[in-house]
Amino acid sequence: MRKTIQIFILTAIIGSSVFITKAQDKKPTKPKELLNKKANGFKGIWYMIQPTGNEYAYKYSGGLGTYPANHRPFAIYAKEVNKTFFCYGGTNDKNSTLLHTISYYDHSTKMVANPTIVLDKKTVDAHDNPVISIDSLGYIWMFSTSHGVERPSYISKSVKPYDISKFELVNATEDVKGVETPFTNFSYFQVYYEKGKGFLALFSRYDENARRVIGFNTSKDGQKWDKWKVIGNIEGGHYQVSAKVGGKIAVAFDYHPDGKGLDYRTNLYYLESSDWGDSWQTMNGKTPELPLVKKENIALVKDFTSLKLNNYLLDVNLDAEGKPLILSVSSKGPQPGPQNGPRDWHFFYTNKKTNTWESTVITSSDSNYDMGSIYAEGKKQLRVIGPTATGPQAYNPGGDVVSWVSKNYGQTWKISKQLTKNSERNHSYVRKPNFANDDFYGFWADGNGRKPSESNLYFTNKKGDVFMLPRTMTGEEASVEKIK
Repeated sequence: MRKTIQIFILTAIIGSSVFITKAQDKKPTKPKELLNKKANGFKGIWYMIQPTGNEYAYKYSGGLGTYPANHRPFAIYAKEVNKTFFCYGGTNDKNSTLLHTISYYDHSTKMVANPTIVLDKKTVDAHDNPVISIDSLGYIWMFSTSHGVERPSYISKSVKPYDISKFELVNATEDVKGVETPFTNFSYFQVYYEKGKGFLALFSRYDENARRVIGFNTSKDGQKWDKWKVIGNIEGGHYQVSAKVGGKIAVAFDYHPDGKGLDYRTNLYYLESSDWGDSWQTMNGKTPELPLVKKENIALVKDFTSLKLNNYLLDVNLDAEGKPLILSVSSKGPQPGPQNGPRDWHFFYTNKKTNTWESTVITSSDSNYDMGSIYAEGKKQLRVIGPTATGPQAYNPGGDVVSWVSKNYGQTWKISKQLTKNSERNHSYVRKPNFANDDFYGFWADGNGRKPSESNLYFTNKKGDVFMLPRTMTGEEASVEKIK
């Protein structure tokens, strides 16, 4: 494999995680300035982790510019300027570094902006992909995450409202035991903004044993952050996904059983807050004592442990009444291939008469790392868009993208449209923009699941028309190509 493509190997050791990296992944010094230069086209990062030594090549891999599910949002619709702003993990022609890149789709002109490369993350680890936010004055914020503690995290802000041409670093601090400390490390970042309250961010921190502890923090101005509050600290740690609809924050999470290593994640838990994190409740209004430290607790939605199944979190959303909608994939184990199937797509929703959890299986796919998004489209209609059709690299992440619709609030599901067909590479990690506009309804990347490849970026409208973002461009804006 060429040196420019060799990237990042994870050696998994039960109960801990050891990272072996190239020299380029050594901890970099803080940049004196951001790049703020044009990308001249859309090139997504290709990334792999943990070679398997079999036909599937890696535990997971591919075009992961909109990875992982625990980062959000990648895109936000701003009605004030009728544009959807979106960020992604970009790269150069050699796929030798991760570039934090931002663009927009102009719904009036149907054009996309030449992307701005805000910074070079000095790694090829797609776990460091950025997310964005927009404040009430229109300033665009980019949060540059880090996978663990080996590399710093950054916060940057656009110099002008609704303008992607130039960003500046924010010297953010957080309260650590009453002392203002540089806020330079956060993993799996999920950030939301509300006028008058500021930012609320859910993210993970790694403890001394590489356990992922989940919690949240708030900031009125994005520069001074309060004390980090822990939500979950059960056994080996957690992954979490979240959403904000109206004034409610929803969080779904799993846990890692002790002694099995970080490849194993199981169970499904849910909490919500209607007061900006001051208190947290279950779906039916019970208030737990936080942090949660035992696997049996009142936030439990589904016991996958007793079924001996892994549970991979995909998405959480809220319907018009503020009731939670959760999507996850279960499997028999962490390694790719048919032996750990089926990979069932579980949909969890509320029985509004009994105020209890209900669930159904929408479909099955072929990878633990197939990922889609949930859309609430009225009182009873729901939609899931994700790569549930087998792609050219079967049993690797992604596939061909399908739109599923339920007209009876999740009880039964039917294919509305298959969005991609006869693809050369797998499509993966379909992301729903915050406040999604019908013209830019989902956003993702493609890539070969078994060997390094180029990765292109795509979006779909609500009707299911798919458009590829131009891989090369020179002007300020360019049209998009509708794929057949």
